Amino acid sequence: MREPEAYPLGYVEDSRETRTQRAAFFNILLLGGRMRLSVFGLGYVGCVSSACFADHGHEVIGVDTNPVKVGIINAGRSPVVEPGMDDLIGRAVKEQRLRATVDPDEAVRESDLSLVCVGTPGRPNGSLDLTSVKGACKQIGLALEAKARFHVVAIRSTMLPGTIEETVVPALEVFSGKRAGRDFGIAINPEFLREGTSIHDFHHPPFTLIGADSAEVGDTIGRLYARVSAPLITVGIKEAEMVKYVCNCFHGLKVAFANEVGVLCKAFGIDSHRVMEVFCQDTKLNLSPYYLRPGFAFGGSCLPKDLRAITYKAKAADVEVPVLNAILASNRQHIERAVEMVLRTGKKRIGVLGLSFKAGTDDLRESPMVTLIEALIGKGLSLSIFDREVELARLFGANKDYIEREIPHISSLMRRRLEDVLNDSEVVVVTKRDDEYREGLSKLDRGRTVIDLARALDGAARPDGYHGIAW
Repeated sequence: MREPEAYPLGYVEDSRETRTQRAAFFNILLLGGRMRLSVFGLGYVGCVSSACFADHGHEVIGVDTNPVKVGIINAGRSPVVEPGMDDLIGRAVKEQRLRATVDPDEAVRESDLSLVCVGTPGRPNGSLDLTSVKGACKQIGLALEAKARFHVVAIRSTMLPGTIEETVVPALEVFSGKRAGRDFGIAINPEFLREGTSIHDFHHPPFTLIGADSAEVGDTIGRLYARVSAPLITVGIKEAEMVKYVCNCFHGLKVAFANEVGVLCKAFGIDSHRVMEVFCQDTKLNLSPYYLRPGFAFGGSCLPKDLRAITYKAKAADVEVPVLNAILASNRQHIERAVEMVLRTGKKRIGVLGLSFKAGTDDLRESPMVTLIEALIGKGLSLSIFDREVELARLFGANKDYIEREIPHISSLMRRRLEDVLNDSEVVVVTKRDDEYREGLSKLDRGRTVIDLARALDGAARPDGYHGIAW
C-alpha cells in the first residue's frame, strides 16, 4: 500500500491484522479471473454496465429499489431501450452471470466491488440532486457494517469535483462505522456512453478513466476492463471527477461553436457542412491537444483581430454569436487574473521575463504581456523586462514600428541581461517556457515571489513563493 499521507481522503493507520486481510483481498482479486460486482442503480448506465461486464465473464448483481426493473432483468430482458441490450441481458441471465435484486445487503455480501450508477439530476439553480447517491451510499455503508472482508466502492455517476470527498466518503463511513482506505477502498470510474451506441461505446472508449485512493484499488477496477481495447488512465479522485466535466463541457462548446458557424455561413450564403468538413481535416491544430494547455491569454496579429472581425460581420448580418463573442471577453479576464496575482503580493518592484505574445517570436502586436505590463504600470509599480527574442537593436519592420509608435514607454523598461531583472525584482513574472529563465530562477534567493503564467517551472524547480496562474 502507499504511505498514509498519499491517501487524500483521511487515511488512518491500521492494525497488522487489517493490513494482512486487505493484502489478501487484493492478492486474490488480482490473481483471479472472474470478478464479483454489484451494480447499484439499474437505469441507463447501470443496465449497460451490468450487461457488458457480465458479457465479459464477470459475476454481476444488479441492485435497484424498483422491483419492476429487477423483475424485467431477471426475466432476461432489458428495462431500457438500447440496441443489443435484450440479447446481452438475455444471454447473461441464462448463463447465470447476471441477476438483479432489491436487497442491497445481499448484493454487497456476495460481491467484492460495488459500482454506483444512480442518477444525479440537476436542480433548477444548476446544483446536482445527490439524493440517490446518498441513498446508495447509505445502503452500501449499512451492508459493509456487517461485512468482515475488505470491499471496493466505485462511483460511475457523474458528480462535481469534491463530491467523493465531501459526500460519498462521509456517508459510507457514517453508516458502516468503518474508514475509507483502511476498511474499504473508494474510487470513481466515469462512464463515456452515448444513448443509442452505448454497447459500442463501452467496448471502444477513447480511454478508461479511474480515480482511486490507492494503486491497488485502481488496479482492481482496471481488471474489469481487461477485454476493452483502450488506454487505461489512473489519476487522483478529484482529477477524474473533473475530467468527466471537462469532456462534457467541451462537447457542449463544440456543438454551440458548430451551430454558430452554421448560422454565420447561412447568413453569408456559404455551405456550412463543407466548411466544417475541411475544418475537421486539420488534426494538428484544430482537432488536437495543441491549444488545450492551461496557461496565459492568447495574443498576436491573428487571433484577436480575426475574432473581432468575424463578430463584427456577424453583428452587421444581424446574427447572434454569443460563444464567439465570449472568447475575447474570457481572454481579457485571464489577463486581469494575472494583474490581480501581482497586486495581491503587495510588492512594488516587478520583473517580467518575456514580452512577445509567445515563445519563439519577437512579435509584440496584441501581446497579452504588453497589456499586463501596461496595467501594472498604471497601478504605479516599478517594472523591468527581459526578453532575448525582443532586443531593440535587432527589431525591424512592423515590430520596430509598433514598439516605437505604440509602446515606447515599455521599451525603456527593457534590460539587456536576465540577471539585472532578477536582482532588481521582488516579484518575477514568467510568461514563456525558456531554459534560460529556468536556470536563472533556480538561483533566486529566498523571499522572492515567482508568478508563472506558462508553467515554465515544474516540480522541484519551483522555489518558495511560487504561484501558477492555472495550477
